[in-house]
Amino acid sequence: MPRLFTALEIPRDAALSLSLLRGGLPGARWIDVENYHLTLRFIGDVEGHVADEIANALDRVHRPSFALTLSGVGAFGQKKPHAVWAGVFPSSELAALQGEIDRIFQRLGIPADPRKFMPHVTLARLRNSSPLEVAQYLSARGNFSTLPFRVGRFVLMSSRDSVGGGPYIVEEAWPLSGADARAASRLASVSDASRIMR
Repeated sequence: MPRLFTALEIPRDAALSLSLLRGGLPGARWIDVENYHLTLRFIGDVEGHVADEIANALDRVHRPSFALTLSGVGAFGQKKPHAVWAGVFPSSELAALQGEIDRIFQRLGIPADPRKFMPHVTLARLRNSSPLEVAQYLSARGNFSTLPFRVGRFVLMSSRDSVGGGPYIVEEAWPLSGADARAASRLASVSDASRIMR
């Protein structure tokens, strides 16, 4: 059974900027560039009928597209670092989208995520990296920032157990209003007939 989560995809130019942060940290397993994403809400392993309920409920999200900028780097696990990430410049539109998705899941009875939402893109998972090495890596890259990019849709992704995360598969996508016509035409190929895991 795949693990599901809602996410934002990272466009090519921003992903290329992120890829320049790879390297220079012993014990890091770097995430493949094509697997960069920003998790909105982790769901976990669910049965097929629950996945369909989730997809149907997310059809009700109607939010405008918005601009987002990735900015800064950090690490999870201070005494024993286990991941490094790129952060996100504060965005009220992102917070509103994530909050609406969270409320939908609460109404569906999906357990709340105990962690506070902290938008980020995971760059690497760490094994035996010392706090000093991580601090040196972060201080050398502290002024990281991408150009703003437009978020035109959010997606439901799945992942299967693997080393280092990924591959991630877009199961379904929902456009945000005002997204450009090309993005909308790509979404037209996702039909109700291809609901998840049938």
